[in-house]
Amino acid sequence: MNIYFVERCDKMLEHLGVESIRLDLPFRLNHVNCFVAEGENGWIVIDTGLHNEQTASRWEQELSGKEVTDIFLTHYHPDHFGYAGRLQEKTGAKLSMSKTDENAAFMAWEDDFLNSLPDNYTIAAIPKNIAQQMIENTKEFIPRVTPYPTVQHHFKEGEKVVIGHYEYEVIFTPGHSDGLINFYNKENRVLFSTDHILPKITPNISYWFHGDSNPLATYLTSLKKVKKLNADLVIPSHGKPFHGANDRIDDIIAHHEERLSQTMTYVKEGANVYDVCQKLFPKELTIHEIRFAIGETLSHLEYLRVKGELDRHTQDGQWIYTK
Repeated sequence: MNIYFVERCDKMLEHLGVESIRLDLPFRLNHVNCFVAEGENGWIVIDTGLHNEQTASRWEQELSGKEVTDIFLTHYHPDHFGYAGRLQEKTGAKLSMSKTDENAAFMAWEDDFLNSLPDNYTIAAIPKNIAQQMIENTKEFIPRVTPYPTVQHHFKEGEKVVIGHYEYEVIFTPGHSDGLINFYNKENRVLFSTDHILPKITPNISYWFHGDSNPLATYLTSLKKVKKLNADLVIPSHGKPFHGANDRIDDIIAHHEERLSQTMTYVKEGANVYDVCQKLFPKELTIHEIRFAIGETLSHLEYLRVKGELDRHTQDGQWIYTK
């Protein structure tokens, strides 16, 4: 990474009164950007990383001597939500997130949903040995997301919050998660884009057999909503800050249009979810990555089905898509 570019990013954040805390992740996507900002009565933490020893040690270091009054969670995914409960226990901070993602968080790693995974993976035609590994991979996240936090405040669309030196509007941008939020400062055209817009990769948009039944359509609508803001500086949760939200939004929309076209081609006269997934994602994937690849394949198939371009029927317990 160019040293000048890193210094420029740091100066931009310093002007905003915000510090980026880059936490390591044990995945191919190897980091998450969390943030801290000083408020009138104490410090605000935005997202918390996974609950593991490395994260705990890093926050102990970063927050030494600081009184944390608030924790803002942008969504419920483990790399953002995971350490929130323990950090709240340590600091006594008030915790805020969307009601939608609070509900999702308190369901995603519980027995009722975990017990439904075998049936879900049968529907997606995933081979049993791979499906079992995917289930075990999901269960491995339980200690990484517990203890759960106590949510004292639910963000509302258009709510104003002060982060560092400026006031931001809460913007709901569902798609990557059903209750994902962004923070936008109109004065400086600054967008904390969390996982809604990323600079180098496209955010995972998955159908999870719960929640939003057409997440890709929802995501594309959210992109168009944010495009109306014409944000300049974008501060993402993965990767470095960059300028020009709308150019990146256009790139992401084009990517999904291409993937939808490929999906139509791969369905041909009939295909199950797993077959289409292998063609959309031909590279060797970890079990963790297969979970997201299946979810993203389903989101594209369901988008096309709802649009009327594909049909779906059940055969031997599997969803079969046809043109």
